[in-house]
Amino acid sequence: EPRLQERYSGSEDVRALIDMCRILEGTIRNAGKHAGGVVISPTTITDFSPLYCDDAGNNPVTQFDKNDVETAGLVKFDFLGLRTLTIIQWALDMANAHKKERGEDPIFIEKIDLTEPACFALLKRYETTAVFQLESRGMKDLIRRLQPDCFEDMIALVALFRPGPLQSGMVDNFIERKHGREVVSYPDEKWQHESLKEILSPTYGIILYQEQVMQIAQVLSGYTLGGADMLRRAMGKKKLEEMEKQRATFESGAVENGIDAELAMKIFDLVEKFAGYGFNKSHSAAYALVSYQTLWMKTFYPSYFMAAVMSADMDNTDKVVILVDECHNMGLTLCPPDVNEGQFKFNVDKDLRIIYGIGAIKGVGEGPIDAIIEARTESGKFKDLFDFCNRVDLKRCGKRIIEKLILAGALDNLGPHRAALTHNLGDALTAAAQHKKAESFGQADLFGVLTTDSDEIENRFSIVDKWPDKQWLKGEKETLGLYLTGHPINQYEPDLRAIHCVKLSALTANRRGQNSRVCGLILAMRVMVTKAGKRMGILTLDDKSARLDVTIFADLLDQYEALLSVDNIVVLQGQVSEDFYNGGLKMNAREIMSIDQARERFASKLRLTVASSVLHKYSIEQFQARLKQTISPAAGGLCPVFVHYHNDQAQVEIELGIEWSVTPNDDLLFELGRLLGEENVTLHFDQGY
Repeated sequence: EPRLQERYSGSEDVRALIDMCRILEGTIRNAGKHAGGVVISPTTITDFSPLYCDDAGNNPVTQFDKNDVETAGLVKFDFLGLRTLTIIQWALDMANAHKKERGEDPIFIEKIDLTEPACFALLKRYETTAVFQLESRGMKDLIRRLQPDCFEDMIALVALFRPGPLQSGMVDNFIERKHGREVVSYPDEKWQHESLKEILSPTYGIILYQEQVMQIAQVLSGYTLGGADMLRRAMGKKKLEEMEKQRATFESGAVENGIDAELAMKIFDLVEKFAGYGFNKSHSAAYALVSYQTLWMKTFYPSYFMAAVMSADMDNTDKVVILVDECHNMGLTLCPPDVNEGQFKFNVDKDLRIIYGIGAIKGVGEGPIDAIIEARTESGKFKDLFDFCNRVDLKRCGKRIIEKLILAGALDNLGPHRAALTHNLGDALTAAAQHKKAESFGQADLFGVLTTDSDEIENRFSIVDKWPDKQWLKGEKETLGLYLTGHPINQYEPDLRAIHCVKLSALTANRRGQNSRVCGLILAMRVMVTKAGKRMGILTLDDKSARLDVTIFADLLDQYEALLSVDNIVVLQGQVSEDFYNGGLKMNAREIMSIDQARERFASKLRLTVASSVLHKYSIEQFQARLKQTISPAAGGLCPVFVHYHNDQAQVEIELGIEWSVTPNDDLLFELGRLLGEENVTLHFDQGY
């Protein structure tokens, strides 16, 4: 990055920091501790290894590393805790609770059918987001190529998706043999032995598992189970001295079994070659079983499964965003957080809708949510904001928390809209305090805050204008980390249709020399340096219908970098081509505009419709003054303004002077909408581009 060199040369602080880092780089930062490693000794542990612990004298660990611990004669165990098992249990608990209410038999995950065609159909479509071990982009690509159709293939998937098999070509051979495009031999077309067929047939003649190495040694050379395990370890760790001993043992044993010595050694060489990549099948099978269980839950109980997965990742906004997208892709209904329906975690209602977890709202902890659920359990659902503030313990759920709940949409059912809820919150809190004070004197409903009359509830709220879309969506993004009930692009859809922006879901590859125009929200933006030393940007665009990766080369990047920030909406024009790596489409940008620039460039006029009734409120001079006051901040643009006036007898359209021309940005259109009504403010576009 050339700018880093500029900063280094031009700033003493930057130079000092980087020089210091260069000294520290590569030194040992701290002693490592295995997350699940347990050492077991026959007597006191310090008879075998020194220990050390933290400052408080807790959490002792061995000072010897993993190899020295074994040399000292101790046994190591790796106890692995899987969060996925918790996710499955959460999903089962929700599903079985509803089944119990309906009088149906519960689900026993241990008894599910491992040959369910619907599960393998979903797997072969590589729709495996949230499926244990199978959700990464690389794994989805492997599934796409392999098209697994049985549980044995799922075991192989876990074993194959590692650097060794992927880089050695083993994966390609496995796929080709499965689909009949390569001859299956045991283990090699030139050097094979019929006795290996039973061992290697599940993996199409390829030595994939460590257990297969041990079985081959047993069958061909008469190894004991213990001896075969020593061979496996020697091959896996590539201990040369030990391998020479094993080679001689393998050869003599094979000859005793009547196998040609040359064939035995060639098979030994092949086994040695693949043993380094071999994976423990028992480990792979256990993982594959959990993978299948999550796949089964996603296939047959998708709402419960996705609710459980999102609950497990509530604190990881980036992961929740991906899972919310997956819910939409699966056709599931995801409702906003709701104080009348929601729980701390994501939950599922009787209509199989997923209710967003209140605990996923940033800044809202378990204490306030417990207070809300206690009040709801005790006296039923909340009727409105005033009822909510009156019944919830405000010491545990104070004003700041309620403001976050409003921004997140959790109180949408307790008032007219979020602007009104925010505006009236102070009054609701005051009324609640007065009511509690009155109760202490035995005057329970002196101020009428517990009324259930719908008209009185409606009248309780001061009338305020709704927030513009941008404002309430910003509140959702701040509190949830994503746009849940809307999308920033929604308000621009009429304009985007008028300027012929193609929806990303309808995009197709261009012919040579052709371009497409698209619009979307920037989800991610990264800058890299090419081998030629030039800067290049890659941004991910989202328009609610799909996503698209866009490449921006150095000249455009330098010119428009200020526009290319996450959460900005941009209009792009460029060439669309197939992305062979991801299997989708990609774009090379040729032109970049903000939404305001696109409106200004393509709009033929801004039309303001004024009815005679509007002028009954003002004189002509007053109306002109208010209009000019509203337009002034956006004046000086290129878009002409027309006023369309009509009464019962006639209508006329007047083009205002050039000094009234504007840049039609969001703020201007919103303020004009407040003055004249949203339906009376329209942008018109030419159709010839």
